[in-house]
Amino acid sequence: MHHPFKVGFCFPKFLRRDKGESGTSHGVSVSEILAVRELDVDSGTKDDGRWQKMPQKSTEAYPYAFTVSYVERAWQHRWRCSDVTFHCLEGALCQQWVQTIREQLTALTSRPKHLLVYINPYGGKQQGERIYEQKVAPLFTLASISTHVIVTEHANHARDHLRTEAELKKYDGVVCVGGDGMFSEMVHGLVSRTQRDNGVDQNSPEEKLVPCTLRIGIIPAGSTDCICYATVGINDPVTSALHIIVGDAQAMDVCSVHHNNTFLRYSVSLLGYGFYGDVLADSERKRWMGPARYDFSGFKTFLTHHYYEGTVSFLPATDILGTPRDKTRCRAGCFICQHNGQLYSEDHQPLFLLPEYKGGWRVIRGKFLAINAASMSCACPRSPKGLSPAAHLADGTTDLILVRKCSRFNFLRHLLRHTSKYDQFDMTFVEVHRVRRFRFTPRYCQSDSELDLRENGKKLFSQICRDHPACSCSPAYSSWNCDGEILPHAAIENLPVGQPSLHSSVKGT
Repeated sequence: MHHPFKVGFCFPKFLRRDKGESGTSHGVSVSEILAVRELDVDSGTKDDGRWQKMPQKSTEAYPYAFTVSYVERAWQHRWRCSDVTFHCLEGALCQQWVQTIREQLTALTSRPKHLLVYINPYGGKQQGERIYEQKVAPLFTLASISTHVIVTEHANHARDHLRTEAELKKYDGVVCVGGDGMFSEMVHGLVSRTQRDNGVDQNSPEEKLVPCTLRIGIIPAGSTDCICYATVGINDPVTSALHIIVGDAQAMDVCSVHHNNTFLRYSVSLLGYGFYGDVLADSERKRWMGPARYDFSGFKTFLTHHYYEGTVSFLPATDILGTPRDKTRCRAGCFICQHNGQLYSEDHQPLFLLPEYKGGWRVIRGKFLAINAASMSCACPRSPKGLSPAAHLADGTTDLILVRKCSRFNFLRHLLRHTSKYDQFDMTFVEVHRVRRFRFTPRYCQSDSELDLRENGKKLFSQICRDHPACSCSPAYSSWNCDGEILPHAAIENLPVGQPSLHSSVKGT
């Protein structure tokens, strides 16, 4: 491919001429150019992923050339790195264009230059290192991004390193290669360190968290990759790497979870009690099965059909745009996130007054098969719409989904609707509320020592009818599934932090 330069060629667009379509040109924004490099014409050129030898006459007529690597959008939200080569008559002109493009790229301050990368070699199918080395590292090198890579050796390695040892001032962002659990580790490390550095007491539910300034990028290499799927639209490592390179950013809400004024964990995707909590608790005992353990535990949990009694109290999000059942979807530059996030920021202090000083709280008591709080759609390849298709990434709310006790058949109908086009909330036993804050208290509230699942995990299934310990009725308590981790308490308080506390170097599409 060769193109004689003209005086009218200018930024922010450049022209390319496709083979077989003489005279056809396309514009590519400078913000989506990855790199530019000069070529030795005699050695051939690389175009569209294939090496091609230029005809002798073309080489003699245009002896100088440079190649521009840029983002090309493919099907189903995929991005790919493509090349286009330009040829010209004069070496000075070729160097001038290369220098000009590089200056334009340098001026893009949103792009990272130095990244701290954590690789989880054990997540998903244990392909994290291979994915990074073969698919991601070459792209970072092409874009002149320097990296410091750490392969994690144990659980919470990345979290602890970010909390204490990492010299964060040296980097423009941190990247994790792994699944949702690895992403959660990094969120906890960065958010906790930010609060500590700013003197914020994480144990106080009334404290307003300080937003993180360092961006987090995620390269999908896990079992479900919910975070990546909900923000980028696909769990593809190359697509995520390209979003990171061009500096795309998506604000995300972070929820803090408390028990008796004690901080437990942060959540960015799903907080689930009942069905999803039981699935996780059972699957943790079958880690030897690999990703297949989720299917097995899901089927087993469905058959047991346990329900749990308790009280859910929540503060509805009022005066906001959008509802959990509308047809809007959160995308890059989402107007609803901008509007509701600003509203939440302005109203932050009144929202966190205790219930006895502020009205508006609602209380629901009953028997529940599942209680889910979705801070994003929670979409994944198996559930393209997710648990709450209309949930927003950065509007300061969470969608509280209550599934009351029903027959196995009806519950199966509800689960199957997550994989279809039908409204999963259009059932008499399902209700959904967009909330600012919620609490859950199980019917039989016991002491902390009895609910400490970390020390007494086996007691989970022994919490049955106290008067008839030999009976086979449903257990009194389930587990809370917090982004793939089990919480140690059943009674919790969840506080969505609307002013974005996290920026992910991936972009919703």
